[in-house]
Amino acid sequence: MGLIEDELKEVRQLCEKVLEQTKLITCVQEMVRVEIALSPMNIITLCIQFPKNYPTEILLLELKSKTLSERLLKGLTVLCEKNLKDNIGKPQVMKLIKFVHTYLLENPLCCCYDEINNIKNSLKSNGTLRIKQKSGCINLEVLGGKYELKMKITVPKEYPNQCIKIEEYSANFPEVFNLYLSGQFFEIARQCVEPPLRKTKKQERFQVTPSLEPSVKFIIETVLRFPKEKCPVCKVQCLPDNPADAINSDKNPKHVERALCGHLYHQECLTSYLTSPPFHRDGKLCLACPQKLQHQKWGISTRLAEVRWAHQQARERELDEVRDFLQ
Repeated sequence: MGLIEDELKEVRQLCEKVLEQTKLITCVQEMVRVEIALSPMNIITLCIQFPKNYPTEILLLELKSKTLSERLLKGLTVLCEKNLKDNIGKPQVMKLIKFVHTYLLENPLCCCYDEINNIKNSLKSNGTLRIKQKSGCINLEVLGGKYELKMKITVPKEYPNQCIKIEEYSANFPEVFNLYLSGQFFEIARQCVEPPLRKTKKQERFQVTPSLEPSVKFIIETVLRFPKEKCPVCKVQCLPDNPADAINSDKNPKHVERALCGHLYHQECLTSYLTSPPFHRDGKLCLACPQKLQHQKWGISTRLAEVRWAHQQARERELDEVRDFLQ
């Protein structure tokens, strides 16, 4: 038997037994085809061919995947070729399969390659993104002026069928904003993997989508936006430049409130706007966007707000008349 036949025999005997989650599809002289599936997103197929002068030349390799990034596959192909050059003159097939299998095993975040690059592009110089491949963790730091947010995110093995999770969280925003940021992060991630509870007739079949990029991009965009955002009523910046000066008491008129649409208002400005005319039948719109202005603290109807305003005006007129009489 020749060298190639010996290698093919070795691959048939060892590939699926030694390397877990591998499937030998084809194993003939014309081509060796192996699929490695470590997770729903970490699936790769090796297409290996023997060159004419093998083993004094390296194997011909093509990596294919429906789930992994093309850029990742190109980079991994380069690494494989370097590894093969170290084994010229020796059997290469099994070593190549082991190399790719080990690489995917030690780099579980390969499944997020494009998402991570897109996040880095969004982050730019406004923070850092550190990846810990072996533990499947991502450390995110976002800076918005003097405001900063740090977050440790874990990517589960069954990603994207399971959503990402926050392991650690710290930020110097007021507590109400920290609750919003962490809660909305989780909600965006959850919606990527869980279908809505209420189904409509026209609703298409639910499909799981990756949750890392949309969740983290929300954090980046919000942390960069909040410190600069101005109250739509008074046009004054809502949050102070120094986080230590932020008002945490909701009894303070300058306490910053977040409407359901996401825009910020000073509490006194929001109260004044919602309780002053003109009153519209469908409610007032946010002054920063076309959405209906809603907040959990102001749940009264437009009609009731109008009645209260009219009552207040009548009361003030009565007091003015009393003052005039006493003067």
